[in-house]
Amino acid sequence: MHFSSEQLDTFRQSGYLVVPGLATADQLGAIRAQAEQALGLEPRPLELESDVGYPGAPQDQQDEGGNTPRRLLQAFARGGAFQAWARSPAVVGRVAELLESPRVMLCQSHHNCLMTKFPRYSSDTLWHRDTRYWSFEPPFLVNAWLALGREVPENGGMTIIPGSHRWDLQPDQVDQAQFLRMDHPANAAALEAAVQADLDPGDVLFFNARVFHAASRNSSDRVKLSLVFSYYGGGTRPLPGTKSASQPPVQLTP
Repeated sequence: MHFSSEQLDTFRQSGYLVVPGLATADQLGAIRAQAEQALGLEPRPLELESDVGYPGAPQDQQDEGGNTPRRLLQAFARGGAFQAWARSPAVVGRVAELLESPRVMLCQSHHNCLMTKFPRYSSDTLWHRDTRYWSFEPPFLVNAWLALGREVPENGGMTIIPGSHRWDLQPDQVDQAQFLRMDHPANAAALEAAVQADLDPGDVLFFNARVFHAASRNSSDRVKLSLVFSYYGGGTRPLPGTKSASQPPVQLTP
């Protein structure tokens, strides 16, 4: 086993685990090289900061910084070091333990991206669950977030609310976009329990896709890059006719 029984219990309770230095120096170098090449030569398909319009982002492509990438999509299909990492035993074996499923599927419809956060034109991501617009039954997916550089509050590192994947929310605790409402009394104590998930290069944050998390914009002078994939087990299915079923999954284990 990759995780101890205590670590698995922690994941079930808190919804996340950090594995320090999971990517080797060679893997990290290869992934960074592919990331830099993709950003410089053939970034599409991609999502722009102006596409989402979050706080701090340019509102239109015609605005200053309007062509700032937010994430490079379809990372697995780009092959190379991205794909090798996504299907590596070090990742898939750990995901299988967290999912409690010997069968592991990589989701190509969500995440599956190189997440970028550029200085000046990056945005604040408010408190949300990744599953807010995903359609799976049951909605149990695990995200594997690989830091390609240092991730801290200054450059928009992630903040997590432990245990929030187990919440049963009332409809008025979130807004129309399914972001957690900051002004709702029932959310106040939970927000005080939030923790910063600082990461070093090569660290991997594994987290339940139903955990509430947020991140600020990048106020440093360097781009922050993260490679992110989502996985689900043999007992989970994307609902037909939804975006979650728009791309075929990749079966990584029998």
